[in-house]
Amino acid sequence: MAIIVGIDVGTQSTKTLWYDTTSRKTLALTQKAYGLTERPDGTREQDASWWIEAIIACFSQVDPAIREQVEAIGVSGQQHGFVPVDAAGEVIRPVKLWNDTSTAAECGELNHALGGMDDLLSREGNPILPGYTASKILWLKKHEQQSYDRLDMILLPHDYVNFFLTGEYSMEYGDASGTALMDIRSRTWSERILAAVDSERDLRKMLPPLREASEPAGHVCSRAAGLLGIPRGVLVSSGGGDNMMGAIGTGTVADGPLTMSLGTSGTVFGCYSHPVIDSKGRLAAFCSSSGAWLPLLCTMNCTVATERVRELFGKDVKSFDALAMEAPVGSGGLVMLPYFNGERTPNYPHGKGCLMGFTSENMTEAHISRAAMESAVFGLKYGLDAFKELGFPITEIRLIGGGAKSGPWRHMVADVCDVPVVVPQVTEAAAFGAVLQAYWAWGTEKGEPEELTDIITEHVVLDGNSACMPNASVVPLYQEAYVRYLSYVGNVAPLFS
Repeated sequence: MAIIVGIDVGTQSTKTLWYDTTSRKTLALTQKAYGLTERPDGTREQDASWWIEAIIACFSQVDPAIREQVEAIGVSGQQHGFVPVDAAGEVIRPVKLWNDTSTAAECGELNHALGGMDDLLSREGNPILPGYTASKILWLKKHEQQSYDRLDMILLPHDYVNFFLTGEYSMEYGDASGTALMDIRSRTWSERILAAVDSERDLRKMLPPLREASEPAGHVCSRAAGLLGIPRGVLVSSGGGDNMMGAIGTGTVADGPLTMSLGTSGTVFGCYSHPVIDSKGRLAAFCSSSGAWLPLLCTMNCTVATERVRELFGKDVKSFDALAMEAPVGSGGLVMLPYFNGERTPNYPHGKGCLMGFTSENMTEAHISRAAMESAVFGLKYGLDAFKELGFPITEIRLIGGGAKSGPWRHMVADVCDVPVVVPQVTEAAAFGAVLQAYWAWGTEKGEPEELTDIITEHVVLDGNSACMPNASVVPLYQEAYVRYLSYVGNVAPLFS
């Protein structure tokens, strides 16, 4: 029996998934929630120590007999966060997260210095957006000079967890590509972007060695082993960002299927054998954590919209879904723009939540609830359209995240996107992807290498009972509502961009 652990360090909580590769069963799934520091200027921060405390708490919930048999660990982490570390390995300040929009001015400064979006897309493959790491580094330099002077190592959240586990610094290509410091086509650091962030210090010396997806980040050190109650020397795989791990956990490692995640943020992504650069800047051009490329659309506001409305109306999840389904497709013309945290796609860092199109007929709890659900899916269809425009055939959507557990959500995604929808049996896709990547690295280190695609074929199972086909009578109604939604998105640009 080979027990592999996947650690998923998310925005709201950390989860661990304990998987027996022989029986192909999940032995344990543990979770520990934590908070988020928010300020009106767009600040979204967490203390890195919260993640470590949560990991220790998650491991402590598992039977010691299972912990003693762990063979490998993989780590998934929320992308883009900036963990500044000093020469002693101490975190200098709270971590600016992926949904922190307080660095919008620094983004503008960097984009201007580097020739604008078109030049960045043609040369490096990505513009510099507030969610990415690059502007966070410049923000620290401009606003907290003493902290910046202490900076010795630039880490991402999953890199920091790997450092806690192994005592070694490393960074993996998939997560690294989300820093906006990398030339995506060549998978190398961009000298001109690094110089634009700081023309005096050599930032290359502050970036850890890059690891291939199949390489280990190291092995569990004595300190981490004692805190977690696991053997010293357990292999730790390279890990990756949560979306990259989600691609592995859903089997999205080749052309055809797309994965869509309905969580606090919303994402839709596919895996391709070559770089995919969207000239309109809708899709982020990332590397995958499986040795390929992962074009991705991310919206900062997805189920956050429905959760806020659900709380406002005092409904539980099932009651909210039922209430929303009382309203007609298109919510009677009511449109929500759920930009509660600003927005990344479209690039509206100053965005605010909006409800538009009220009439005396649609000003009801049911219509508002449905408008919130539809806004989340419409935002992701925006990315699906980009994939289609770039000529990629889409065979199905593999749905993950909290929304994937809901029948109304699954049917809405199928009908809005006009694509079949299916849900993987293991719903914690990021943690499971970390498991499978760690299993891949563990077998390679033992001298028994397998292809990642073969591992996925053996272990990723889709739940046929959850499958939803598009309803031909409903699809045109959603198309009309989506066009209306896009008109509102375009018209608020002067306010929020």
